[in-house]
Amino acid sequence: MNDIACVGILVADCIAKPVKVIPDKGKLELVDSIGLYSGGCAASASINITKIGKKAVIIGKIGNDGFGMFMKSSLESHGVDTRGLKVDANGETSSSLVMVTPDGERSFLHSVGTNGTFNEKDIDYDIVKSSNIIFVAGTMLMPAFDGKDCALFLSKCKALGKTTALDTAWDSLGRWMKLLAPCMPYIDYFLPSYEEAVQLSGKTKPEDIADVFLGMGPHTVVIKMGEDGCFIKSKLTGEKHFIDSFRVNAVDTTGAGDAFCAGFLSALVSGKSLYDAGRFANATGAHCVMAKGASTGIKSEKEMEKFIADYDVGIL
Repeated sequence: MNDIACVGILVADCIAKPVKVIPDKGKLELVDSIGLYSGGCAASASINITKIGKKAVIIGKIGNDGFGMFMKSSLESHGVDTRGLKVDANGETSSSLVMVTPDGERSFLHSVGTNGTFNEKDIDYDIVKSSNIIFVAGTMLMPAFDGKDCALFLSKCKALGKTTALDTAWDSLGRWMKLLAPCMPYIDYFLPSYEEAVQLSGKTKPEDIADVFLGMGPHTVVIKMGEDGCFIKSKLTGEKHFIDSFRVNAVDTTGAGDAFCAGFLSALVSGKSLYDAGRFANATGAHCVMAKGASTGIKSEKEMEKFIADYDVGIL
């Protein structure tokens, strides 16, 4: 039995760092390093979950190419169950060129690839049945799955008695709630970033934002607020929490939101309270930004609990 099934996008990330200037046509600029890393919301979350110490399975699509082979190998090397991966013999695995500036912020050049053709019919429901939490990661970046297909999938998950969670990505096409609304009645935990949540809700105050979403179906809303931590509100328990972030030196913010979600869901598996799950999620995000790559800095549950304890008494 898997603790969490991560459903969504996989991306091979080529990360260049530090990028101080984009070269003119025909010119060259030097960087300190260029590396190939596993990325994409679902892939990063599944790897992070296994590094924390829980069992994760990945459900998504890759191409029969070098990037696809790298992604599958990388996932398996971290102990992720890859039985849910579909291989498109004629497709290209999704990939990104990630340009990290000296202050740790990032910009992307992205090829949608097989993430663009992944759909509900690609999903093996036997894998869903053998998982406790179903986490959809990368909504807005899967054109064949987003909207009605995703809502159908989540409704089937709820019919199977599964706990569901969903995280969004930035919608550059501006569809936002029009695309997400069909899914909302079937989501238990909704985990958007603040910037995405503003676009989706039309509100700016975290609690007002959460109230919009809570009225649409989810019983718990978790808003990722970056260096400001997170806000959690639940109509299931009546709780609401503003939870401060851990102040650390950021090296690379790639995958921080995915790490947060992995930490939060893993904490739920461990039986932590919503408040403690939020703190653990903030700690997971902090570990992510302290290293280059979407999953490199993630530690075991025990190690991150020690980090939280040391931070609280001023050792860190």
